[in-house]
Amino acid sequence: MELQKAAAIFRNRFGESIDGLLPVADLFDNISDILVFVKDSAFRYVAVNETFASRCGIPDKYSAIGKTVTELFPAPLAEAFLEQDKEILRTGVGFHDRLELHLYPGGHRGWCLTYKEPIRGKDGSVIGLCGCSRDINAPDDKARSFDALSKTIDYIHHHYDQPLRLPQLAEMSGLSVYQFDQRIRSLFHVTAGQYLVKVRIDSACEQLARTTEPVAQVALACGYSDQSAFSRQFKQAVGVSPLAYRKRMDAS
Repeated sequence: MELQKAAAIFRNRFGESIDGLLPVADLFDNISDILVFVKDSAFRYVAVNETFASRCGIPDKYSAIGKTVTELFPAPLAEAFLEQDKEILRTGVGFHDRLELHLYPGGHRGWCLTYKEPIRGKDGSVIGLCGCSRDINAPDDKARSFDALSKTIDYIHHHYDQPLRLPQLAEMSGLSVYQFDQRIRSLFHVTAGQYLVKVRIDSACEQLARTTEPVAQVALACGYSDQSAFSRQFKQAVGVSPLAYRKRMDAS
């Protein structure tokens, strides 16, 4: 009965086209280190998993429906999450791999990796957002370095169009190059160099799908001064050329 009620609310706010997103949260009910959530365009929760409810100290996941982040999370976490949501609805661009503080069991704060994406209606407009946050269970010595590392990762995501060198990034994190690489490996399961490529290619995919900018301009915007090098690296990562990727996205 409660699930049917939640489904009705979800349909009224989003429409039938993405009604299938509601059961997705159910898949994660028994995973204790991942919070899953779906919100409408007014930033109200329409679906969460049980882990989310437990962390927020509410009776069950249905108790979150209709509430906003400021009603469920303490400051300043709530304000930070709300600003993220507003930016996604304004730009239509989500984010991956954001290292940030979140609620851990017992109301304690701990580090997690957050992913958020916009939800689009049939006409392509942004009608909500969905995401998840995964706990990082790190030894205390690593946890202490996450604050600086979080700022460095955020810097990468905002300056990937510029030349970025590992020694510079490691210094920003207060780590040696070796330590920085090991932290990145432990979080993202790729080397620091591969992570830079990932951020740039992710952005290239977004721009190719959402804009009509020439491939050469997309390459420059993603930190590549050589279009041929960009095309080679893109194809290696995605499996098709940038033009072929754009055509597939246009067709879909």
